[in-house]
Amino acid sequence: MQFFHGDTPLDCPVEQVIVAGWTGRDKDAVDHHIQELAELGIAPPSQTPLFYRVSENCLVQTSHIQVLGKATSGEAEPLLLQSDGEVWLGLASDHTDRELEAISVAASKQACPKPVSNQLWRFKDVADHLDDLILRCQIEEGGEWGLYQEGPLARILPLSSLIEKSEFSNNSAMLCGTLSAIGSIRPARSYRMELFDPRLRRTIRLEYKVEELPIIV
Repeated sequence: MQFFHGDTPLDCPVEQVIVAGWTGRDKDAVDHHIQELAELGIAPPSQTPLFYRVSENCLVQTSHIQVLGKATSGEAEPLLLQSDGEVWLGLASDHTDRELEAISVAASKQACPKPVSNQLWRFKDVADHLDDLILRCQIEEGGEWGLYQEGPLARILPLSSLIEKSEFSNNSAMLCGTLSAIGSIRPARSYRMELFDPRLRRTIRLEYKVEELPIIV
């Protein structure tokens, strides 16, 4: 896959994709997210955090994805990439099939494309203020944009600890978990996501639209 650091192109082979789940730093927030999903019929995790594997071709750089049915939704997540021994930070959406999630979380993670940003930052350039970075997601509902997720990375387990606990290695990508939804977890036709660095005054953005394909029986 090709990314950019500023205007500099980066070719990053991706041979392994990890989706980290249940990564909230605050136990009460994790329990809240578990309760959100329980309301959708999704069983609680066996442990926290968990590290799911999905196919490398799930990662896509596109402004438009196609999904099956009306029961999918996205969520903004920090993205880690390792290439040639260098760790990079970007932005991704863990778009997931919520109906399938009630049957198998692992299968639901595989069912949808995972849009990722084109821009990356060097991890070492933000490592000393990661907790200050702001993750934000807006969704379009009824023709209007509304805030769906917002908060600092301080609400997610330290990314360095996720690296240590997982099989994150060279040519790997990892989606690092998310924040609770404002309101409820729900589908949307369009997403606007950003990762904002208040210290260095820069932003990584990700936008995409969702096309729902009919379920033929």
